[in-house]
Amino acid sequence: MNLLKRIIFSIILAGSLFGQAFNGYTIFSPTGGGQGGGFTNGTSYLINNSLNVIHTWQHPRGAASMPYLQPDSSIIYPFRVQNPSMSNGGVGGGIARIDWNNNIFWQVEIANDTYQHHHDIQPLPNGNILVIAWERKTATEAYALGRQVINNPLNEMWSEAILELEPIGTDSANIVWEWHLWDHLIQDVDSALPNYGVIAYHPELMNINYGMVGGTQGPGGNHADWMHFNAIDYNADLDQIVVSSRTMGEIYIIDHSTTTSEAASHSGGNSGKGGDYLYRWGNPQVYDRGNGSNQQLNSQHGINWIPANYPGGGHLICYNNNYQNNNSAVFEINTPVDSTGNYPINATDAFGPSGPFWFYSGGFHSLVQSGAFRMPNGNTLITEADDAYMFEVNSNGNVVWNYNYPGNNIMIARAQKYELTYLGGSTFPEFTLGDINFDDVIDILDVSLAVDMMLNQGYNPTPPADINIDGIVNAVDVELLVQLIFQN
Repeated sequence: MNLLKRIIFSIILAGSLFGQAFNGYTIFSPTGGGQGGGFTNGTSYLINNSLNVIHTWQHPRGAASMPYLQPDSSIIYPFRVQNPSMSNGGVGGGIARIDWNNNIFWQVEIANDTYQHHHDIQPLPNGNILVIAWERKTATEAYALGRQVINNPLNEMWSEAILELEPIGTDSANIVWEWHLWDHLIQDVDSALPNYGVIAYHPELMNINYGMVGGTQGPGGNHADWMHFNAIDYNADLDQIVVSSRTMGEIYIIDHSTTTSEAASHSGGNSGKGGDYLYRWGNPQVYDRGNGSNQQLNSQHGINWIPANYPGGGHLICYNNNYQNNNSAVFEINTPVDSTGNYPINATDAFGPSGPFWFYSGGFHSLVQSGAFRMPNGNTLITEADDAYMFEVNSNGNVVWNYNYPGNNIMIARAQKYELTYLGGSTFPEFTLGDINFDDVIDILDVSLAVDMMLNQGYNPTPPADINIDGIVNAVDVELLVQLIFQN
């Protein structure tokens, strides 16, 4: 037992000195590179830390962003339809659920005259799915609400909508909740038109005249993309949604506790503010409470909340694409949320904070997509989309794991890493007792993970670590594992 204690102490000391990659399964979907992303077929990979492929899922169409692994071992996969009704970077249009055996058991398309899904989705705890979509508006509709200039030959303005889908059967869905940006606009150019007011007095509303509306240079040609939402996430504790707008350099939080009618208004829901912005951050000049020197975000992607039980829990984290000097950065943002789920702001200042709580930058840059996710042990998994490069850094900024997907003109929108126990018992991959990290070698790295599981430091116990198969991972399993190594 003294030997065991010395080994445990050495492992804990080494971990504190050098850090360690979080041991889990990473999922990603490579697709054609560039802002359009191409329309390659869709293979989604699940790999372990040793870069061994654990499983793949197949779909005939390329990914619009990243797949979401479910505890039943299926994935929810946003894909690019063959004939989108509106097209720009990140175009999607389809959502499929694919089981472990590559059967597509539910699939819908959102690509019609009114809506075109693009970029991201967000599965909800109740089984529904949040979808971001362009919402087509004519120039006439835009001018009627005070828009001054339409910058594209389509003579259209694509606003944004968030639709909550309830999957029905194998090929349909009910829209059970919806939010429309078009219901939350303000303009200061014509008092005879709706939504007239002072922009700076209404940070909860979107200035319809800020930014260009589309152009001729998009990956799909002419387009009318105004806000370019590119990521969505949901916080069940707050019942709130966060989205990211590339063109505005802002992130926005809205209330999901509203009814659909309340979401179209300025009152109701837990916040009492209906569907208005509860919080925005990144570029306060958009709502006339700052200038260019106050801008923090530039073309950012991948916004998401850090889970409450992780280091930084409750903060937001995103990939800031054009941070500075052709470098990207990861920003962790400590929002000023109060106990009621609101975000206090005075009558003149911009929303806080004044800067990121933590950031990481240097040596990586992507013009498109990309993202970052916090791991349970405090590390951060970063995806640099342009180069299909995934890497994990610890809190000190040391790279502790990385993988560059091979090939030319390939991008990976975002990758996400899941705990080894995420898939549960019946779907846990075949394993060898003691080979906890699935690298086909039983060694000191496996002992390190077993100790972490025993001490509940960042890892839940997994079947390969339960050497005596008694349903728990404790010091007995660690001792047996050490003996197993010495016997081999």
